[in-house]
Amino acid sequence: MKLALFGRGGMGKVVAERARRDGFEIGAVVTSGDAGLDAAALAPRLRGHDAAIDFSRGDAVLRNAAACARAGVPLVEGTTGWQDREAEVRRAVEQAGGAMIYGANFSLGVNLFYRIVRDAGALFSGLAGYAPSIDEAHHARKKDAPSGTALRLRDILREALGGRDVPVTSTREGDIPGIHRVAFDSAADRMLLVHEARSREGFAAGALLAARWIAGRRGVYLFADVLDELLTLERAT
Repeated sequence: MKLALFGRGGMGKVVAERARRDGFEIGAVVTSGDAGLDAAALAPRLRGHDAAIDFSRGDAVLRNAAACARAGVPLVEGTTGWQDREAEVRRAVEQAGGAMIYGANFSLGVNLFYRIVRDAGALFSGLAGYAPSIDEAHHARKKDAPSGTALRLRDILREALGGRDVPVTSTREGDIPGIHRVAFDSAADRMLLVHEARSREGFAAGALLAARWIAGRRGVYLFADVLDELLTLERAT
């Protein structure tokens, strides 16, 4: 497969290195130096790629998605901080007959963690004595806070707990790849669920898995759709 990449920051470099090791061909790499290009100007550079992966900036997602849709290149959208424009991005992809898969986090472990947290929330939903909370920590360079993963966890818990408030706290320091803690506190005890990323490799592996999955498809998907398919196949074997 031939990949186009958006972003040459820390995550973009990990994706590029992992892609080469896994036998992908890297084609166009769109960087901050291309910020002045609109979707129409960018689309010709993307044509001929089997998929594109975006780990750039939240404010560039609409342009990147529109350019990929114009070029007929499926997009794996790993950037966070653009959820306030989600409807606009989806519309740009769908109206052009494009394809996109997105998620707050492309780690398989995190997506399994979502399901664990959902089930835990359902168990605690009838226990008013337990107060839920979320704490997340990332490296000092991460600009959005709370993280997209923490916001997704909050939404999952709110739904499981019947709309109860779930406070979220954030820390930005050092070079932490990502830690998410979900707690249920009572006067008697505390339950703590933790996912800790040891490196960015898990995010890169998930993004490349999504690139293989989305190639040849049309429409807008969640990364959870990939996990659903993987689990279904695993149970069938």
